[in-house]
Order: sequence, then structure tokens, then C-alpha cells
Amino acid sequence: MLKTRIITALCLLPLMLAALFVFPPELWAAFSWLVTGLALWEYCRMVGMRQPFMALYLSVSTLVAAALWLLKLRMPVAGHVAVLVFWLGVVPLWLKRRWTLKDGWTARALGWLLMFPAWFAFVEWRPAADPAMALALLAVMGLVWVADVAAYFAGRAFGRRKLAPAISPGKSWEGVWGGLLAVALYALAVTRLGWIALPVPLFAVIGVALVLAAVSVTGDLLESWFKRSAGMKDSSGLLPGHGGVYDRIDSLIAVLAVSHALKTLGGL
Repeated sequence: MLKTRIITALCLLPLMLAALFVFPPELWAAFSWLVTGLALWEYCRMVGMRQPFMALYLSVSTLVAAALWLLKLRMPVAGHVAVLVFWLGVVPLWLKRRWTLKDGWTARALGWLLMFPAWFAFVEWRPAADPAMALALLAVMGLVWVADVAAYFAGRAFGRRKLAPAISPGKSWEGVWGGLLAVALYALAVTRLGWIALPVPLFAVIGVALVLAAVSVTGDLLESWFKRSAGMKDSSGLLPGHGGVYDRIDSLIAVLAVSHALKTLGGL
């Protein structure tokens, strides 16, 4: 299993870096939608959406994304507010109450609320094939990876108190604290290196990074709850050794949406 995971990662990493730093805007937008669209397909499976409606839903979603790109429409302010309300307010309550979700108009609207803000963030964080823009987006994505890796090792070494045993038994509070500490150090490092240049004090950058690290945990837990509710181990088998696309970007979906909302609403 470990060998398969490593091989898959080694194949995907060069593709991701090439797309991020080299692809022209239109190809980057299409590549980003491919990633989020596959996650949306897996989400549809988890909520029990059936054919032929699933095919129709995914086709309409793709056409909407294409139209938004061609018309050069940006994420509206109301959408960013909805993102913050959802991820900072609704999702923690959802996880606490452990609400279940089955196919219906609520589930279909939620699919768009999950994936479209993340896609907008991909496109608007990196509107051109510019190394500085690509590096800034990579720094945001790196925050998720640092939080995840640090939480894993801190949890393995010190984990005692379960974070959400009914949702994801392997996660611990000690892992969360380890992830937060690593993210604070990471935010300090990328700021000093100039990967992200924000006109705010360093303590504010670290504070936002810690909020995003917490959001990454809720994004992971929400997808875990979707799978548990659906009786699924992985969102799909698209990525050998890793499960599905949504399994790999569940935290990233949340962090991209929230970071983009904070950046836009803050006028940064």
C-alpha cells in the first residue's frame, strides 16, 4: 500500500507543479475544474445521487463553470460571505449534531457550495502564469499539507484524547495542536521567504494561518462524515493507494474557499 501511495504521488506531483507554474490561464482553469469536478462526482456518489440525474448535474456544473470563465465573472461578495458562514458556523454545528445528507435539492446546492468556491479560489489566486501568483497559491496549499503531516505525526506520538471518535477515530486533539504549531511556524517561514506578501502585521498572518488550519480539520472531518454516513471507506478508487480525489483535497477545498473569502473581503 505504501509503495502504491508513493508511486501515485510521484506521478501526480510533477503534473500539479507543471499546471500551477506553466499552464496558461484557460488551461489552468480547465485543470482546476477537472480536479474539483471529480471531487464533485465523488460527493454525488456519497449522497446517493442516481443516474441519469448525476450525469445531468455534473454536465450542468461543468457548463456553468465554463460560462463563468468565458464571461470572466468573479465570485460575488455574497458568495464569499456564504462561504465564511458555512465553514466557520454551519460545518462545526453539522459535525457536532452529525446531520445526515441524502440526495435532494439541499444536497445538490451543497455540492455547488463546496466545489465552486474552491474552483474560484484556484482560478483567482492564480489568474495568470506568473511565478509569484503560483507561489502564493502553493503557499496556501502547503499550509494544508503541513497541517496534515504534522497532525499525523503528533497524533501518532502523543495522541490520547480523541477529536471526533464517531466521525474519524484516528484523529486526536494532540494531533490538532501539533498541526497548529507546525502551521504557525510555516506561516512565519513563508512570510519571511516572501512567498506571500500581505500588507498586515506578522501576528495577523499567523492568526489567519491558524484559523485556516482549523478549517482544514473541519474540511477533513466533514468529508469523513459524508463517507461514514454513506458506508464508504474511500470517496472512490481513482487514485491508487490514496482513495479518491475528494479524499485528497477535502481539507484543501475548505481552506481555499475560506482563504479566498478572507482575501477578497479584506481587500488584499
